[in-house]
Amino acid sequence: MSTQLIPAKGFILSGVILEEGNFKERKGFRVSMPARQWQDPDKETLTDRNYMAWLPVNFHNGIIEVDIASTLATGAPGYARGFAGISFRIQSEGSFENIYLRPTNSQSHDQVRRNHSVQYFSYPDFRFDRLRKEAPERYETYAEVKLDEWTHVKIVVADQRATLYLNNNPTPAFMVNDLKLGSTAQGGVGIWIESGTIAWFRDLQVSTESQQ
Repeated sequence: MSTQLIPAKGFILSGVILEEGNFKERKGFRVSMPARQWQDPDKETLTDRNYMAWLPVNFHNGIIEVDIASTLATGAPGYARGFAGISFRIQSEGSFENIYLRPTNSQSHDQVRRNHSVQYFSYPDFRFDRLRKEAPERYETYAEVKLDEWTHVKIVVADQRATLYLNNNPTPAFMVNDLKLGSTAQGGVGIWIESGTIAWFRDLQVSTESQQ
């Protein structure tokens, strides 16, 4: 297994702005989305899209680790949750797998919202709204995450399984056993956001295993 510590250059931007800066006294990268790109629930169905800063690496199986934090942008819409996460196996035609956090849900006093703190989706065919309708509770769960705080995220990918670990806890926070792009998919890795979010990330490391 080989490991890369990702430098500042080399990111491909899909509808986002990437800048260097500091958050909570730690140097990192800031990912934001122009407000004009935020979804309007009066005009469209809220769903997951492809807004991210990503690297064209050839990731199949291995480990992705990063420190990530999110905050709500000024004027964020009421449905904003601090959406931020990791996209992986990003393919040339635009499909990818993703696991992301909804920090405001984690701290909600509504138990149903709390149960939606972590989400898996596969773009473009299996977004959260479809998965929630067809397989309630299977592709999302509760986890302890907060806005405006750094969270260490680790995703271990093995064929059709992805396992999420948070803040160096050895117990998985979430597991997906049937990644929708299949066991042989491979491609890029990125930091993903959705409407009303500003995300920060640092120390992105990608460890890959060669396909035999």
